[in-house]
Amino acid sequence: MDRTAQLVARVTAPTAVYEPATAAGSLHLKAVEVLERNWTGTSTVPSRSLYPHQWSWDSAFIAIGLRHVSPHRAQTELETLLDAQWGDGRIPHIVFNPSVPLDAYFPSPDFWRSSTAGRAAGAPRTVQTSGIVQPPVHALAAWLVHRADPELSRARGFLARVHPRLAAWHRYLLHRRDLGGGGLVSVVHPWEQGMDNAPSWDAPLARVAPAPTRSFRRADLDHGAAEDRPTDLDYGRYVRLATDYRDGGYADGGGGFAVEDPAFNALLIASEHALARIAHELGATGTARHARAERLTAALVERLWDPAEGLFFCRDVRGGGLVRERGVSGLVPLLLPRLPREVATALVGTLRGPHFGLGTTTRLVPSYDLLGEAFDRHRYWRGPAWFNTGWLLERGLRLHGERRHADALREAVLDIAATSRFAEYVDPYTGEACGASDFSWTAALTLDLLHDIGTDRTGHEGTSSDSTADRDDTALKGGDRG
Repeated sequence: MDRTAQLVARVTAPTAVYEPATAAGSLHLKAVEVLERNWTGTSTVPSRSLYPHQWSWDSAFIAIGLRHVSPHRAQTELETLLDAQWGDGRIPHIVFNPSVPLDAYFPSPDFWRSSTAGRAAGAPRTVQTSGIVQPPVHALAAWLVHRADPELSRARGFLARVHPRLAAWHRYLLHRRDLGGGGLVSVVHPWEQGMDNAPSWDAPLARVAPAPTRSFRRADLDHGAAEDRPTDLDYGRYVRLATDYRDGGYADGGGGFAVEDPAFNALLIASEHALARIAHELGATGTARHARAERLTAALVERLWDPAEGLFFCRDVRGGGLVRERGVSGLVPLLLPRLPREVATALVGTLRGPHFGLGTTTRLVPSYDLLGEAFDRHRYWRGPAWFNTGWLLERGLRLHGERRHADALREAVLDIAATSRFAEYVDPYTGEACGASDFSWTAALTLDLLHDIGTDRTGHEGTSSDSTADRDDTALKGGDRG
């Protein structure tokens, strides 16, 4: 069989059966089984029970794990999501499966009305989606998926097809969502940031009149304890924001909720660096995108960093100031390669200090300040630890030379993923499972942490003639300060 035929065979092959000869083999196989059960044929649902459609940033994390067992399926995961992209460049946070009953999840397609309410923004006509977005992890995921099997990726033209769509996605965010005028992206709904119920939203949300409880039915309470989920009051405000955005034709800039979030912007910056590498792989220069990522990093530090607290905070664009709630979002910029050294050092200190307690009182990073008045070890994003933020911070610790702490966090993520049956989130003190079990991104990121494919685990693998990329690679090789 010639090389071309071999590549074609790999494209059409099912998920590989990988049996590592280590103690981690059983965990690997269990994680693969979760992803197999949650696979629909074109994408992966986060959870068969609670989340029966395709979610945007979930699919990016899922693809990162899938690349280790089926690079083709990982590519398909991202391609399916991008097929639902709107004409204005936005990637919707949900792509709805038409075979799922409307009452299985709220807000359902008949709430969002994407094909009609989103017509002016270029919503697709052949698939129903939501109208809001989620964090832009996609270019980073696409680059990592490519690096898992470059020959297969090139044979399928994977990067050539996704690059213009990812570039349009970033243009949308940078041009339509700079609502504060300082260069950073604003979210217009808490669901966009992904950490839906975080205390950082309490003050901006307080200005929003909630939708009447009788106007919606919360399907989430069919699958989770009410005391672990957002309150009806908060949920009513979420519905009001989404309704107003929909009724305004999904136009940006006119709503009363606009917040610059450190994690959302950090993930955009990381994906800008990844998009630069994708461009370089396709024969263009990535210098301009690396430079843009550095400008965004500077804006992030200028607008959201508090050196006295050693943490990034959200900025309420409509309210005019920082929201001084300590959340895990404020730690996520640690994953950036060009972060000033003093900022990275302070973030590590905060991560391991009394407010988050990593390695002392907690094994996984809580989503909210352990000492905060709103802390709740079980309630959605108000205290529990999540595996995707653990994965991001493991990368950040490793990138900035904190190898010992990164190793400890990696071990904790793997151990608790196994004992919690790949839980959606867990008690940060005990590791007790909360939310859905057999959660896809937990399984996928477990696979990623289990594997070593000869990379630095930062998204900056390989060599490049691009001088900025070379500097970034050098920056990743700092000494262990742990």
